[in-house]
Amino acid sequence: MGGASPCASCKLLRRRCAKDCIFAPYFPSDDPHKFAIVHKIFGASNVSKMLQEIAVQHRADAVSSLVYEANARVRDPVYGCVGAISFLQNQVSQLQMQLALAQTDILCIQMHHDPAAVATTANLQLDHQQQQLALVNHNHHDLADSKSLLLNHPYLNFATSGVNNVMIQQDPLKRESLWT
Repeated sequence: MGGASPCASCKLLRRRCAKDCIFAPYFPSDDPHKFAIVHKIFGASNVSKMLQEIAVQHRADAVSSLVYEANARVRDPVYGCVGAISFLQNQVSQLQMQLALAQTDILCIQMHHDPAAVATTANLQLDHQQQQLALVNHNHHDLADSKSLLLNHPYLNFATSGVNNVMIQQDPLKRESLWT
């Protein structure tokens, strides 16, 4: 790198930063945490090999993905970012179902107040809403199983309070001992 300070990887690994250092463009010296977390999860050698196998124009995206996955793996060593993605997909499905039910309720109320004006559009809207509900149910037929899996997930560990049904996040490191 000439007279400039070494990149974050060379600083962490305590080595001289060469002009052609593969890490220098992606791990600047002013952001050492970025490389430290990637190094902790994947190792410098593996990251170097990955970057060498990727076309230069795609390396920045690859580094961004590695940093994202490393951060997710620190939070959740088992599932990484897949746990968060699954949680969000289930949340989207639940919201789609709630939306379809709300649209159905609105349509029923409209039909109750003015059945003649709404009759033609009601059939089309009900068919569309039934298709949406069928799609949501088809894509997530095991929603209860997925929900219980996610509720017991270490990173997304929630428990419902019996008093007011408020979601409370539990600390996954606090476990009761059988011997105390």
